Amino acid sequence: MTRIILVRHGKSTYNQERRIQGRLDKSVLTEAGRAGAKQVGDILGSIDFDAAYTSPLQRAKETAEIIVSRLTNPPELQPTDKLMEIDLPLWEGMLRQDAIDQFPKAYQQWQQHPDKFSMKIPSPEGEIEHFPVLAIFANARNFWKELFSRHTSGTILVVGHNGINRALIATASEITPDYYQSIQQSNCGISVINFGFTDDQTESNKKIAVQLESLNLTAHTGEKFPKPRDGHSGPRLLLVRHGETDWNKAGKFQGQIDVPLNDNGREQARQAAEFLKDVKLDFAISSSMLRPKETAEIILKYHGDLQLELRDELREISHGLWEGKFESEIEQSYPGLLDEWKTSPEKVQMPEGENLEQVSIRAIAAWREIVQSVSGTGIVVAHDAVNKALLCHLFNLKPEH
Repeated sequence: MTRIILVRHGKSTYNQERRIQGRLDKSVLTEAGRAGAKQVGDILGSIDFDAAYTSPLQRAKETAEIIVSRLTNPPELQPTDKLMEIDLPLWEGMLRQDAIDQFPKAYQQWQQHPDKFSMKIPSPEGEIEHFPVLAIFANARNFWKELFSRHTSGTILVVGHNGINRALIATASEITPDYYQSIQQSNCGISVINFGFTDDQTESNKKIAVQLESLNLTAHTGEKFPKPRDGHSGPRLLLVRHGETDWNKAGKFQGQIDVPLNDNGREQARQAAEFLKDVKLDFAISSSMLRPKETAEIILKYHGDLQLELRDELREISHGLWEGKFESEIEQSYPGLLDEWKTSPEKVQMPEGENLEQVSIRAIAAWREIVQSVSGTGIVVAHDAVNKALLCHLFNLKPEH
């Protein structure tokens, strides 16, 4: 497995001035940016990195240098142009508001249809139509290709920018360019992507399994959650999975059997409660099953009389005849089906249970109703398969993801 720790650079002078940076290399880290880089270095300090890559632009390079200097076993830092920021040549250096005022239609397209957004760049041969988002996606794919030619295992530090980091996450996860603006990358935010390599028939034909483990973590900088982006409107939903149960610990398939939290699960819920105790919650929704309900109730102990709404549509996937069984028992009764569930889950119909499409349909319907009916910030506590289905929905990904 290759594990990527992806970091955006610290706060820069252009970030502070609300200027568009792009590939212009005049922007440098602020004191807050350097402090944030130190915080990243401290939280990653004990990790043994096998390699470290950075954009050569000074705001990213300095961030990477600070991080690496605080690691117990620092690797050599390798700058690469493939991690350069998105290229916005007609806007670079402009105040964001000036770009909005001077190019209202183009800026609207940049925000709403980034995959179609283009700039007409003058050249000696005439105007060249440049598609910034499509170009940065191509850069990201080239970076992954080069990286995996060198590393098919180990832990790799990658320090980049808002745009290239979005493109790296998107291309790894098969998120299309039209969802570019749906991915947020905060200054010194940390994302973790795991790549698993498996041989498929021949040595030259390898399949890559991708897991997006964490996205834009900011708690190490003192911000529990990334700040909402400029212009954000609508509710903010904090999606939580229930705490551990004895069946989780033992490796039994639970599905819709109502297994309660174990002591560790209740402690996990208490830790979530501590993390969220200073966050103003305006609503709380849970699957009607016992384990998420108990998790939600523990979280809500710091939130007064906030009522918990239970939704049957958020119940876990029904594993049917697999429920209550260990993997070894399932393999014995249904040879090969468990492996297919692990590699191509979208193709599996649980015996007397549900498939992923059925789970997605009911969970997404509930999610849409929730979004339309709430305001402010709140929690939604559910299950592994349900939460994954919802996250896939947000990025227009199919159940196989």
